[in-house]
Amino acid sequence: MQREFEYTLKSWQASGMNKPLMVIGARQIGKTYLIEEFCKNNFEHYLYFNLEKDLDIASIFEETLKPEEIMQKIEVRLEQPIDISSTVFFFDEVQVSEKFITSLKYFCESKENYKIICAGSLLGVKLNRFNSSFPVGKVVLEYMYPMSFKEFLMALGQNMLLEEIRYHYENMTPMPEDLHEKALLLYKHYLLVGGMPEAINDYISHEKDIVKFNRNIVKSIVDMYISDMNKYTINKSESVKIEKVYLSIPRELAKKNRKFQYKLIEEVASKRKFETALDWLNAGAIILSCNKTEKVEIPLKVYLNKDVFKVYYSDVGILNSICEVSIYDIIDEANFMFKGAIAENYVAQELNTMGIPLIYWKSKGDAEIDFLITTREGIIPVEVKAHHRVQSKSLNVYMNKYKPKYGIRLSTKNFGLENNIKAIPLYATFCLRDLKV
Repeated sequence: MQREFEYTLKSWQASGMNKPLMVIGARQIGKTYLIEEFCKNNFEHYLYFNLEKDLDIASIFEETLKPEEIMQKIEVRLEQPIDISSTVFFFDEVQVSEKFITSLKYFCESKENYKIICAGSLLGVKLNRFNSSFPVGKVVLEYMYPMSFKEFLMALGQNMLLEEIRYHYENMTPMPEDLHEKALLLYKHYLLVGGMPEAINDYISHEKDIVKFNRNIVKSIVDMYISDMNKYTINKSESVKIEKVYLSIPRELAKKNRKFQYKLIEEVASKRKFETALDWLNAGAIILSCNKTEKVEIPLKVYLNKDVFKVYYSDVGILNSICEVSIYDIIDEANFMFKGAIAENYVAQELNTMGIPLIYWKSKGDAEIDFLITTREGIIPVEVKAHHRVQSKSLNVYMNKYKPKYGIRLSTKNFGLENNIKAIPLYATFCLRDLKV
């Protein structure tokens, strides 16, 4: 399946590859498959090592950090010489070896141009172990995410539909009704399938019949994440806290005011007790945090309130799996309260994939804007609605108070422009990448 992250890999290759490339992200998002295909298709020779399974290779980094010695020891174990000039090395599951991470500094500084790509989830490790030894400035660090809705359509061979969506976004004219309904249906399917490649492959293998889609695939990925919480934490009590926070997110999203509240984790909860667990989940890239801004001023980042935030799952399919949302509740026009949380989680995931910071605004009253995006045209408010009934006072309050160049409302309505508010269908959220500064 084609991934937009391929452009990141090709950019690293075009740069001369003087620094090792480290790709991090949550498990099961397709890192290994994509990097392997890239290495096979772009280099004369390719060597793959899984540091979690290839213990003999992992042990080398416990013995020495010198690149020349490392390569010599790898050659001995492979029983063959390695042509450094034409070989790319892919080290996977690097979170199991702190010494390997440290060695990247020396590979970067070596006179020999070693072509090294590494990948890992870094669950817990990034947060707790690399404060002093992480080779800052010596690696190209890139984050990879679950497949976006655009990539979902690409995997389905819907490139012409993508072009049609892009055209109507750029011209702000309604899509033909049949294509609009087709795109909406695929968007709803994506809410259930999510962005995990294994899940998308299963959906495609069942001829895109959402009823036949095996939802246990996403459930097993959730189970794997919870297993990692035990595997990569210091003690049992810490893993219990992390799991409690992770599974409490639907309760947070079910509220009208989705501000994160520690009291929903358990009866007696506090920031002091659970803040580290939240940090761990963020570091592992399996949740997304959206901070409130205290001022609508550029740069928004300096006005964020770090103590007031909303939390989403990094994949909307996981949200619907954990909540056991019915297929028919998503596909049919059922208007249930949690549908708004699902749409909001989807948009958060899409914006995060595009590298757009997640920031929201709330007035002293009840008005709230789901996301603010800093653009070349100033700060643009983005409101999310799960259906076509889009009456809301919040966006009007914001527009009257701050007078942005325009506002954006994401919903199931077709493209249009009214009262300086752009109506953009939820399936076209990927087009907002154009707004990124």
